[in-house]
Amino acid sequence: MKLYQTLENQIKKEPNYVSDNGEVKKWVVLNKAQNLDEELIELLLDDSDLKEKFFIKVKDVLVFKQNLFIQFLEQKNYLNDSYTQFKNKVGLSIDDKYLKQRNEVALVWPFKDCILEGGQSREEDKREEIFFNETLAQDEITELLDPKVLTNAKKFDKDGEKNFDQFNRNEKGTITDNLIIKGNNLLALHSLKKEFAGKVKLIYIDPPYNTGNDGFKYNDSFNHSTWLTFMRNRLEIAKHLLTDDGFMIVQCDDYEQGYLKVLMDEVFGNENFRNSIYWHRTYAGKTVSKNLPWNTDIIHLYSKKNLYNINNVTSELSHKDIDSYKKDDNDGRGKYTTVSLQKTGGPGPQTTYDYIDNNGKLWVCPKKGWRMKQSKLKDLENDNRLYITDVTIREKYYLKERLEIGKQIDNFWNDLGNLNRSSDLNFNLIGQKTESLLERLINLTTSTNDIILDYHLGSGTTATVAHKMNRQYIGIEQMDYIEEFAVERLKKVIDGEQGGISKSINWQGGGSFIYLELKKYNQTFIEQIEEAQNSENLLTIWEEMKNKSFLNYNVDIKKQEQHLEDFKKLSLKEQKQHLFDLLNKNQLYVNLSSLNDENFECTQEDKKITKDFYQIK
Repeated sequence: MKLYQTLENQIKKEPNYVSDNGEVKKWVVLNKAQNLDEELIELLLDDSDLKEKFFIKVKDVLVFKQNLFIQFLEQKNYLNDSYTQFKNKVGLSIDDKYLKQRNEVALVWPFKDCILEGGQSREEDKREEIFFNETLAQDEITELLDPKVLTNAKKFDKDGEKNFDQFNRNEKGTITDNLIIKGNNLLALHSLKKEFAGKVKLIYIDPPYNTGNDGFKYNDSFNHSTWLTFMRNRLEIAKHLLTDDGFMIVQCDDYEQGYLKVLMDEVFGNENFRNSIYWHRTYAGKTVSKNLPWNTDIIHLYSKKNLYNINNVTSELSHKDIDSYKKDDNDGRGKYTTVSLQKTGGPGPQTTYDYIDNNGKLWVCPKKGWRMKQSKLKDLENDNRLYITDVTIREKYYLKERLEIGKQIDNFWNDLGNLNRSSDLNFNLIGQKTESLLERLINLTTSTNDIILDYHLGSGTTATVAHKMNRQYIGIEQMDYIEEFAVERLKKVIDGEQGGISKSINWQGGGSFIYLELKKYNQTFIEQIEEAQNSENLLTIWEEMKNKSFLNYNVDIKKQEQHLEDFKKLSLKEQKQHLFDLLNKNQLYVNLSSLNDENFECTQEDKKITKDFYQIK
């Protein structure tokens, strides 16, 4: 351990080997060692312990033990470890340090997915998954989060699919089209930053819950730290996209919600936590287990800043509520309810007081006979009359009026239907939530034409409800089923389908959206590797990778060829992981800076779409 510390201290004497946060740029040092860099060798020779360890004297000449030095450096698990060497996923604590303390280790530069594929083609047909759950070191990220080239754009409206022409923009130059984007959601979020930073009113996500049995094609068997890492980097960039009065809503189940709450407190600040909402998503079955059935999802609601405004949303009276009102008053007029009102009329003997309640309803009522609590008196300048500016009275509503007004919602929602009884369109195939749930969340936090973003679009419920409610939306999904489910579902919405909330809001169809993709590069090879059925398939992919992919800086193709027999002895899972490790993750998708690079084969249509999106002349 002492030698590791000695090496680290010596390396840090050279500023070019140290990152901005004071960590060793391990991959830079490795590259220097592989190229027998004189500056590095001199630095090592300056320390007697390192000189003794990594050099051997041959006929009075010191020879650098290059392989030993590289192996030694790679074996050490630095906190800022290299992507291709960092194999051990950290747990929820490291050396007794808790989540906040270990923030720099597990939560700064997360990179989970490349393939976020479902654990099953059907819920009951599970298969062993290939997980690519590694962490990309800060000093290896060069172009990973750069804006990406866009491709394959097409518009859908009531007349069907059309070729892309151009994006529509408002007077401020912001795109006003609804967008459905296929691609890695982390990279897509960073690509949206230039165009939509500070412009999104609501971000809602229903991410993989990390339980191992997510119901809709998500691979949600992460370990705790990987899942939190996966969540954090996306939440951080998502926050930049929100308006100052915007909201972040994350739906989760009980397995990870506690950890998620702590994480969201860190990203958004616990002072911006507004509510945890409990949605009664399903009913318990008859089977008795060792634990009580968990039938609710938890929805964490945060504002970006303390500038928010939550809209007044009421729910319909239940049969139980109605019966209660009827029993309370035999004439059917309903029961007394305490209501906070604002005064609009002037005082005086035997005068009439006019009040407007919280729902905007004007009430005209005589003073006599009403119980009134005067909470504040104000002596207005140049006016000797006293005005009641804030009162609480005991108001009597007719039952008919009470039915129209409804009742104030709280944070336990059991009135929206559930997964057992949902009437949503083809629900069993397309989602884990009802449209009525999204309708309430959208009503609570947005107004007409506000922008809503869902970067775990899945089956497209968020976009579907936003479309019907006349909100602008952006949906992001990486999996191929985005076209099978989300796009097809939205096409039906445009045609006027009557599932979900359609009948209650009198949905008649109409509107449009633009579908587009992040242009793949190394991501294409990732998907081919994942789909490979045997070693022969993988060897064919490797031949193409040698010619067309961008490989990691330290890949020696000759050595790969020399050890093909060893490669064949690995399990299929290990072979896939190895080929995956060879690829440069900075080049998963084509970076905007490479738009005119012939090696990336961007078409004229790609250039047109991309330049229009980023407003490049």
